[in-house]
Amino acid sequence: MSPRQIEEQIRAAFPDALAIEARDLTGTGDHFALRVVSAAFAGKTRVEQHRMIYAALGEAMNGPIHALTLDLEVPRG
Repeated sequence: MSPRQIEEQIRAAFPDALAIEARDLTGTGDHFALRVVSAAFAGKTRVEQHRMIYAALGEAMNGPIHALTLDLEVPRG
């Protein structure tokens, strides 16, 4: 899986996102860092936010993605 593919899946699930950035941490296509800034996270616990991302990535979480570091933010202002 590529960072671009991850970003596309997240963009489809969070069309309001102000920022979506995925990075391949190891160059092997299975360890990623993902940063998303979206109002959809407002009022949600960290666990709920993570579940939202996992749902957006669907089956990729059971296969191509082995590790995922998340930095999830609500827009300020």
